[in-house]
Amino acid sequence: MANPLLSPSSLAFSLIFSAALALMIAIRVWLALRQMAHVKAHRAAVPEQFVGRIALDAHQKAADYSCARTRFGLVSLGVETLVLLAYTFGGGLQALHDFWSPRLDGLPYGVALIFSVMAISAVVDLPFSLYAQFVIEERFGFNRMTARLFFLDLIKQTALGLVIGTPVLLAVLWLMAQMGPRWWLYVWLFWCGFNLLILFVYPTWIAPLFNKFAPLDDAALRTRIEALLTRCGFASSGLFVMDGSKRSAHGNAYFTGFGKNKRIVFFDTLLNRLQPAEIEAVLAHELGHFRHRHVIKRIVLLFGLSLGFLALLGDLMRETWFYQGLGVDAQGTALALILFFMTVPIFTFFLTPVMSGLSRRHEFEADRYAAEHASADELIRALVTLYEDNAATLTPDPLHSLFYDSHPPAALRIAQLARHAR
Repeated sequence: MANPLLSPSSLAFSLIFSAALALMIAIRVWLALRQMAHVKAHRAAVPEQFVGRIALDAHQKAADYSCARTRFGLVSLGVETLVLLAYTFGGGLQALHDFWSPRLDGLPYGVALIFSVMAISAVVDLPFSLYAQFVIEERFGFNRMTARLFFLDLIKQTALGLVIGTPVLLAVLWLMAQMGPRWWLYVWLFWCGFNLLILFVYPTWIAPLFNKFAPLDDAALRTRIEALLTRCGFASSGLFVMDGSKRSAHGNAYFTGFGKNKRIVFFDTLLNRLQPAEIEAVLAHELGHFRHRHVIKRIVLLFGLSLGFLALLGDLMRETWFYQGLGVDAQGTALALILFFMTVPIFTFFLTPVMSGLSRRHEFEADRYAAEHASADELIRALVTLYEDNAATLTPDPLHSLFYDSHPPAALRIAQLARHAR
């Protein structure tokens, strides 16, 4: 068990962490309650801007879906908090250390400790994943996944995590132990290289493990899209259709890959619902992200933040108060890594509105680009269809949306696009 007699520094950090955790929970609960109240208050009528475009029953389905997901999020928050407190102040991580430290040392100890935490977390998360997929998504008509496919995906993800994660974890722990006080710089360089490698190999080596990707066989649509790509100066390694319908009724389109290995992927559900001109407009929006270098900017931002966090961890792992303040009466690289990644989301949560605002700004820029290279009217029609098909609420709480939403609210986004309509 952790030593109950904490030093002033350890006690101060415990109080700071507890206060940050309590404030985060309070904000999340407050925003969730606001969201549900606001959505319910506007459930009875379709917003004026969407009258004639979206039926009342579709609007009410979106409201109910939003509230169901928000309530589920509150339950998940409660369990996540209990698990975090059990690992830290409850002595759970200390108990895992006490179990593994007499049996293993060095890198094997670190890997065993970290994988133990990941395995326990996966077991805790499993009922929530099942409920989200087979109760909430099923209730609103979105689930296409069978139990067999769900567990097959889980087995593949676990195997992939072990095959890729084990050598990566070994490399990180080795660098932390062997590279001296500036180990964090070497870990950062390794981490950046690994992420760029994953971006490059994901389309051709990893994604096909879970979905089938077939070349787009609609000749007229392909010609239309290739003309758009030429106008926008975008080079792609191919246009593909993904069998997203075997898991969900939600539709989407996305870019994947890096460098010359970029692919454009359409969900089959998207192609079945949108007209060619609407698909072109949606793709033009995605090309807007490419033209404005949003992906590169986000990667650079992510790498910059990760460098800062690793440097911070380099300082914290040498401090006894960091461990004891979180309920652990031992020190080490693996313990420091676990504690850091358990606790840093509590503090970075308060950056959420900043990151959300940056993302919404990128969405507006991509919309403007789409309006210049395709049709704003067609993009509006496509977005309305996608809002309806995905049961995205048209009436989010303004503060909830400001804090969380990576995309602008539907009404604001379409109003902005309408100014560019021809």
